[in-house]
Amino acid sequence: MGVATVTELRQSISGKRTFRPSLASRHHNDQWPPTDVSSDLKVEVGTSSFALHKFPLVSRSGKIRKLLSEAKDSKITKLNLNGTPGGPQCFELAAKFCYSVNVEITVSNVAMLRCASHYLLMTEDFSEKNLESKTEIFLKETILPSISNSISVLRSCESLLPMSEEIGLVNRLINGITNNVCKEQLTCGLSKLEQNSLIKPLEANNPDWWGKSLSTLGLEFFQRVLYSVKSKGLKQETISRILINYAQNSLQGLMARDLSSIKGNISDNETLKKQRSILETIVSLLPTQSRKSPVPMAFLSGLLKTSNLVSASIICKGDLEKRIGLQLDQAILEDILIPFNTHTGNHNHMLYDTDSVVRIFTIFLNLDEEEEDPNNLCYDFDTPRSSKQSLILKVSKLMDSYLAEIALDSNLMPSKFISLAELLPDYARVVTDGLYRSADIFLKVHPNIKESERYRLCKTIDCQKLSQEACSHAAQNERLPVQMAVQVLYFEQIRLRNALNGNHDQFFFNLVNSQYPQRSGSGVGSGTISPRDNYALVRRENRELKLEVARMRMRLTDLEKDHVSMKQELVKVNPANKLFKSFTKKLGSKLNSMFRMKSEIKPFGGKTGTDAKFLFQRKRRHSIS
Repeated sequence: MGVATVTELRQSISGKRTFRPSLASRHHNDQWPPTDVSSDLKVEVGTSSFALHKFPLVSRSGKIRKLLSEAKDSKITKLNLNGTPGGPQCFELAAKFCYSVNVEITVSNVAMLRCASHYLLMTEDFSEKNLESKTEIFLKETILPSISNSISVLRSCESLLPMSEEIGLVNRLINGITNNVCKEQLTCGLSKLEQNSLIKPLEANNPDWWGKSLSTLGLEFFQRVLYSVKSKGLKQETISRILINYAQNSLQGLMARDLSSIKGNISDNETLKKQRSILETIVSLLPTQSRKSPVPMAFLSGLLKTSNLVSASIICKGDLEKRIGLQLDQAILEDILIPFNTHTGNHNHMLYDTDSVVRIFTIFLNLDEEEEDPNNLCYDFDTPRSSKQSLILKVSKLMDSYLAEIALDSNLMPSKFISLAELLPDYARVVTDGLYRSADIFLKVHPNIKESERYRLCKTIDCQKLSQEACSHAAQNERLPVQMAVQVLYFEQIRLRNALNGNHDQFFFNLVNSQYPQRSGSGVGSGTISPRDNYALVRRENRELKLEVARMRMRLTDLEKDHVSMKQELVKVNPANKLFKSFTKKLGSKLNSMFRMKSEIKPFGGKTGTDAKFLFQRKRRHSIS
C-alpha cells in the first residue's frame, strides 16, 4: 500500500532508485493532511505529532533523509524533530511545502521558514526550487528593500535565536535597515535643496515613521540597530526622537511630572531590574554630550528621575547629570526636582535628592573651564560682554525657586540646604529677595536648628541687594539673627542718607562695581550687567527715590507751618523777648538750610549744582518718567 522500506530509501538516496513523484503530485490541490494514502511516518514536534509519508519528506528535506538512512531499525515509523525553529506551526508549513501544497510566504513567517529550511536542510542540493531558495528570493525582493518590513522580520527573529544568528539573518536585516535609513536621510537632504520638490521627509509625528517601529524590538536588537545607524552617520536629532519614542514605550511613567505617579509604576524587583537595564542602555545610546544637544531637557530630567528610582549605576547617573548641567539654562523647576531614592531602606528619607542638584549646578558653573565653543573665546561668566552672565542670572532664579520648594521638606538637613544656598557666586544674583524668601521658609519649617547654622544661612544673603519691601520684612523678622536685622537697618540708613544727599546714583553704581570686581589681567571691567537687568534695577531705584523726595517735601511743609505758628505765638506773648527772637532766628536758619537742600534734590527736573545734575542726568537715561 505504498509503504517504503528503509532499503528502498537507501537505494533512492544512493541513486540506484529514483523517487516516484506520483505521491507528491496527488496533493497539489492543497489537501492537508493527506488521507488517500496511509501514513508510514509519524513526526513529533513539541507536543504535536504529524502522520505523514516518507517519500514526500525525503524528497525535500536532507535532514529527514539522513535520519531515516542512518536508522538501525529498517522499519522506523517515528521521528522526533523538537529542534525545529518555529515549533509545530513552522514544521507544518515546511511539510506542506514537501507535499507541494501552496505555502504563502509572508513578512510574519519568512524568518521562521528560512530558519526551518536551514534546520531541515531543504536546499537546492536535494531539490530544485526548494524552501531555502524560495525564502531567500522573498527576503531579497520584499523584506530587505523596506525599512518597516526589515524591522518586523527582525522582531520575529528574537524568538528564533540562536538559529537566526547562525544563518546570518539578523546581521543582514540590521545592515539592510542601516543602509535604507542612510539612503532615506540622503534623499531627504537632497529634497531640501530642491525648492519645487514634492518629496517630504518622514517626521516623528507621522504614524508611518519607521522610527516608531523600532520600539517594538527587544532591548538587545534595538541597541544593535542604534549602534549601526549611529556608526553610519544618522543625524542626532533622529536618534534622539527614536530614543524618546522607545523610552515612552518601554519605561513605565518616565515622562510623568508627578513624582507619586512615577513611584507607583515600579512594583517588583523583576520590573525594577528590567527598567534599570533599559534605562542604562538608552543613556549609553544618547548623542554626544554638548550644550547644543538635541535631547530635550524634559527627557533628560525624566531619565535622571527614573535612574534614582530604579537604582541605576553611578556612571549612568553621572552621565545624565552632566548632560543636564550643560543645558541647565533650559531647565524649569520641575526638571530639577529629583526624587530621593526610595529603595535605600530609610523610612525618614528626604523628598528630593539635593546632592544630585549640587553636582548639576557645579557642572554648569565650571563650563568656563571647558572649550565648548571654539569660536567664542570669551566664555567666562563674569566677563562683561559674555552671554554667560545672562545665563547664570537665569540659573540663579532657578536655584532660588528650587530652594523655596525644598525648604518645605521637614526632613531636609540644614547643612544640605546651606550648601545649596552658598553654591552660586555673589555676582549670580542682582537681587537677593528670592534667596531671602527661601531662607525664611526654611527657618519657619525648621525652627530648632542651631544658632550657628542659622547665622551661616543668613550670611549667604547680601542685605545690600534686598529690595525695600524685603528690608522692611527682614527688619521685623524674629526668625533672623540679630546681626542680620542690624545689618539690614544699617544699609537702609545708608540708602536713605545717600538719597537725601543726592548721591543715590553714586551709591548704586558703587554697589554694582563692588559686586562685579575687575578681573586681573583684563583691560575691561567685569561689573557691567545686562542692559535689561540694569534698566529694571535703575527704574526701581528711581521710583524709590521719588517716594523719599515726596516724603521729605511733606515733612518740610509741616515744619514750615509749625515754624510760622510758633513764631506768631512767641511774638504775641513777649515781642521784645530777645531770647525768643534768637531762638526763632536760629530755627529759621536751620529751616532755610533744609529748604536749600530741598531745592537741590530735583532729580527729574529743576536746576541744581553741576555734580548733582550730572548724577541725575545719568539716571534719567534709564527712566521712563
